[in-house]
Amino acid sequence: MAAVLLAERATGDARILVLGAGGGLELKALGDMQPGWHFDGVDPSSEMLELARTTLGPMADRVRWHEGYIDDAPAGPFDGATCLLTLHFLPPAERLKTLAELHMRLRPGASLVVAHHSFPMEDPFGDRWLARNAAFAAASGVPGVQAKASIAAIKERLPVLSPEQDVDLLRAAGFADIELFYGAFTFKGWVAHRP
Repeated sequence: MAAVLLAERATGDARILVLGAGGGLELKALGDMQPGWHFDGVDPSSEMLELARTTLGPMADRVRWHEGYIDDAPAGPFDGATCLLTLHFLPPAERLKTLAELHMRLRPGASLVVAHHSFPMEDPFGDRWLARNAAFAAASGVPGVQAKASIAAIKERLPVLSPEQDVDLLRAAGFADIELFYGAFTFKGWVAHRP
């Protein structure tokens, strides 16, 4: 989905910023769909970046690797960016700063694709969505005890925001034309553009 959304505005030889590139699955999917794209992959974990290199195999030559956070990413300008399964780890002020830094690194008109946990945490809504998420995980093969434990872990460790708050932060960072493209239990995804 991210590659399709980015390709709406990025050319066949685009340079794409991937914030949270550890593991490499996102980079591999993007690279497979767009063989002319080159990437800058940023992640704070050297072990995860090494795993990403292994996952990509020969395709790793299309990636410039940066260990760290958004401040460690090149200035760009980039033709598009992704930040998947990352922003839900950041408290609101740090999330806004990260989004603003992503905005500054994009060319005018470029797309940002984000996806992460985003749901209303207030009771009874938060508990209901977390229980649904855990039930889906268990039905997908995650051991029941582990799936149930994820409820407490998310509540205690993640500064989850509501979808409305996430959209407000994207706007405050300077993004426009914000569209929801994905919603599944506790996960939401948006595409937004730098004006």
